Amino acid sequence: MTHETYTSVWSDLAQVEFSQGFLQAGPYRTRYLHAGDDSKPVLLMLHGITGHAEAYVRNLAAHAEYFSVWAIDFIGHGYSAKPDHPLEIRHYIEQVNAVLDTLGAEKAYLSGESLGGWVTAAFARRQPERVERVVLNTMGGTMANPAVMERLYTLSMEAAKDPSWERVQARLEWLMADPSMVTDDLIRTRQAIFQQPDWIKACEANMALQNLEIRKRNMLSDDDLRAIQADALVLWTTKDPSGPVDEGRRIAGLIPHGRLAVMENCGHWPQYEDADTFNRIHLDFLLDRDQAD
Repeated sequence: MTHETYTSVWSDLAQVEFSQGFLQAGPYRTRYLHAGDDSKPVLLMLHGITGHAEAYVRNLAAHAEYFSVWAIDFIGHGYSAKPDHPLEIRHYIEQVNAVLDTLGAEKAYLSGESLGGWVTAAFARRQPERVERVVLNTMGGTMANPAVMERLYTLSMEAAKDPSWERVQARLEWLMADPSMVTDDLIRTRQAIFQQPDWIKACEANMALQNLEIRKRNMLSDDDLRAIQADALVLWTTKDPSGPVDEGRRIAGLIPHGRLAVMENCGHWPQYEDADTFNRIHLDFLLDRDQAD
């Protein structure tokens, strides 16, 4: 890695007016990063499996101009509460509802990556009255590819049992088209999470959706997607390791008010790998200014 490409979570946040803390969201102590004025509409940003709020450090500033942005740690993830049971989509939806209640937000914009996209789509399907617009970013929940599930499970559990630099690095490199994006700072940020004393049990709980039987009962059917009423942006990438662009195109075609955007040369974390492009596409959609450009 060259010095020119090196970044850190802190350098990403250094000029961002933000806060970090914990909400008591129903039964769930929920960690958050927050930016933007509370008078603005709420935008929830939801990370992927074994992820954490730092997935969105490069997006807070751009979105805080227009939204009260909350990037949260899901339960069983990051530094949020670690329930002692397998985590299924309904548990994450309970947390999202509780967060919105705690924030006093009747409705919100939701943007989710991977697992976060799966939760966002399921939330929009079940509680349309609480949703403005949704972004489904390299979302999960429509495919059950045993090879991908096994790879994800193995990389995640190996890093949980032995959170060595190399194993955490391997897990993060799975996310990126360009492995040099996995900086020392990002590895250390995630390593600290994986070194928590309760992490192995938590990781088993949040890996439940990689179990085929559990996954099948949580998956989004074509009819579920057809029933989503909100305007939805399906954002996919040309180098996503979880599935091809064709899957994103299929999803967008099923959602009545769905549209597809494809980002080049990004993997599973486009919001981090190419933040400028992501922020532009994302805000154009959320603010409904697509046609103005």
